[in-house]
Amino acid sequence: MKHGMISAPQPEAVEAGLDILAAGGNVVDAAIGAALVQTVVDPQMCGIAGFGSMQIYLPEHGVHTFIDFHGRAPQATRPEMWQDKIVRECDDGFGFVLKGEVNEIGYQSATTPLTIKAFDEALTRFGSRTLAELIGPAIDYCDNGFAVRPDVHAFWMQPAQYGRIERIRVLRDHPATAKIYTKLDGSIYKVGEVLRNPDMGRTYRRIAEQGVDDFYHGEIAQRIARDMAQHGGLIGLQDLADCRTENCEPLWTTYRGHRVATNQPPGGGLMIVLMLNILENFDLAAMGHNSADYIATVSEAMKIATAEKDARMGDPRFVDIPMAELTSKEFAARMAERIRRGEKTHVPRLNAGNPESRNTTHICVADTKGAVVTMTHSLGSSSGVVTDGLGFMYNNCMMVFDPRPGRAGSLAPGKARFSAMSPTLVFRDDKPFFAVGAPGGTTITMGNLQAILNAVDFDMSAQQAVSAPRFCATSDTIELTNRILRATQRELEARGYPVLRHAHSYMFPLVHALRMHDGRIDGGADPASDGIAAAI
Repeated sequence: MKHGMISAPQPEAVEAGLDILAAGGNVVDAAIGAALVQTVVDPQMCGIAGFGSMQIYLPEHGVHTFIDFHGRAPQATRPEMWQDKIVRECDDGFGFVLKGEVNEIGYQSATTPLTIKAFDEALTRFGSRTLAELIGPAIDYCDNGFAVRPDVHAFWMQPAQYGRIERIRVLRDHPATAKIYTKLDGSIYKVGEVLRNPDMGRTYRRIAEQGVDDFYHGEIAQRIARDMAQHGGLIGLQDLADCRTENCEPLWTTYRGHRVATNQPPGGGLMIVLMLNILENFDLAAMGHNSADYIATVSEAMKIATAEKDARMGDPRFVDIPMAELTSKEFAARMAERIRRGEKTHVPRLNAGNPESRNTTHICVADTKGAVVTMTHSLGSSSGVVTDGLGFMYNNCMMVFDPRPGRAGSLAPGKARFSAMSPTLVFRDDKPFFAVGAPGGTTITMGNLQAILNAVDFDMSAQQAVSAPRFCATSDTIELTNRILRATQRELEARGYPVLRHAHSYMFPLVHALRMHDGRIDGGADPASDGIAAAI
């Protein structure tokens, strides 16, 4: 009898988590142990200097909570500091293109690093192992190396588009980074070649020996702050000392008799709630999966949620979010009526360019006792900065702030930018039924939404739910993957929709899910990723 399952984009991480479950660890131990491996084997997708959101459900202990660890703008941040550098807003709303790419790459692009603090807190509060006990496999991958996977290499090779940098600069622009990620001749590692990072291994050993406090108050903190100061970075010692996670109650809604728990702002769960509430007013199953009616209806819900996100959602410490209105069934019913009347929601964009790269990572862990962890964590698209000798890369989450003062997403010291991260848990008969999450920038909520609809409205398994052809609407354009029928595309265009067909059969967020059904767990790993779902 299988008693636990894990789904993630990296096989190395899944296996590390399974080993922890097999040795008697709980789902929190497995999730954090696997996530630590993710920081090594997917080092531009995630890292200990990143940010994220973690939903933890432990019914035997009466625990259902979120540990949110969103990066915050350093205290040196000023609302107007980049307003004269604006080139354009990304088409999907994921950040701005600025002159000199100061928000995208380099020392000023990093928000406060919270990932390692969140991992340690989760284990301290809910785990049965310590971080020092679980970090060993990650250290092994640092010292002995990992084989570069296709997804890792593909990220490195993303070309420059519409003013955005070519991603290979993340590896080459800074000498301490190039020392790790390029060879002596300046070339990068090919798929299958082994990449080692002994500096990161030494840092991880120090954290295991000295504790996570060293990262925020001790020698590691001193080295971070000194490096930032020498290179014009914004993060200082006080920023590190002030790092705090947020412990939040889930944000709830209902959908067709199911209870749905997702994260609070500045996470993307409010968008999930709004879209589900709107779509509950339609018989989606009767429309037919991925029919023109279905795609048009769901896309309009996506556009409404995106427009509301841009205008009225953000960090609740800084933005007065109308939560009662945006979570209400009455508001959703009015939005649904707009869709029925044939109204098309416009999503404003400033000098629209190309969608930004969609990079993060996710992990889902569940056992047959009903315990679940679903966590998304990220470096954004990574800053390219490594402090010499420490080995890990910093996030570049400053990229997604709005450089125009006076807006919901504007820059401010201590502020977190709204994130589409939305690790979500669906309950059926008060028991976990479907756990889902994804990396993918602003498309995360759209992928999570479609996986939930696939599982609830179309009775798909977890693998079917994450593999079914997807679409996305984070602007006026409906984006289709190449497995959506061209006849459907023609019908959408006949209705007046701008449509963009991608050459990829699988894309947008890399959705991973677990389904708890009839006393069993089945898992799904997005076919666009290198990942797997496996049980122990």
